[in-house]
Amino acid sequence: MKAVLFDLDGTLIDTAADFIRIIQDMCREEGREIVSAELIRTQVSEGARAMVQLVYPELDSTDPIFLAHRQRFLDTYGENIAVDTDLFQHMPALLAQLEAHNIPWGIVTNKPRGLSESLLQALNLTERCAVLVCPEDVRHTKPDPEPMYLAAQQLSLDATEIIYVGDHPRDIDAGRNAQMYSILAAYGYLPLAHKDDLAAWQADCIIHSVPELQQQLQSLLKLN
Repeated sequence: MKAVLFDLDGTLIDTAADFIRIIQDMCREEGREIVSAELIRTQVSEGARAMVQLVYPELDSTDPIFLAHRQRFLDTYGENIAVDTDLFQHMPALLAQLEAHNIPWGIVTNKPRGLSESLLQALNLTERCAVLVCPEDVRHTKPDPEPMYLAAQQLSLDATEIIYVGDHPRDIDAGRNAQMYSILAAYGYLPLAHKDDLAAWQADCIIHSVPELQQQLQSLLKLN
């Protein structure tokens, strides 16, 4: 193994607090029941549509009114992208160890490129991240292996030499489809419909904390 790729939200970076704040503010503005932070957290990896649907469950996601609410959500998030967002606890030490051993790390995400780049810039990660693959870069997004192969190509590595870490079934499927070593980050934003049977995801490994992830990577990458 020669490199590590991460999913972004819920795996590398803890973005939930900002999404929770914005969604709950939307509830207050509309005079609607406040959606719980825990429920919002389970929908983060499902994207903006799923989070906004929590506020407006009666609206179809193709309804122009719903689309306007979704755009308002995205605009608000883009303008305040890292108010309460940071790397997961202990992740800075993990990244520093990879860099100290010249192990490149990067990101394969379904988050739009503009938001992904803004987030990395806000957290001073842009220059440290060896590769960033977003939906705009490929024809088929995760769980298709195309973004995984593109990341491997940009790293000048074979996909089988790369570890992929994610917190959603599509992350694990994409890693497995590309024959990468897949690690399920069970500390992340596990989707409600899949969180009770993690073994069914068929990851190569399941970890429950960032320190546990660091130990696993040390073993796989043979770090001292």
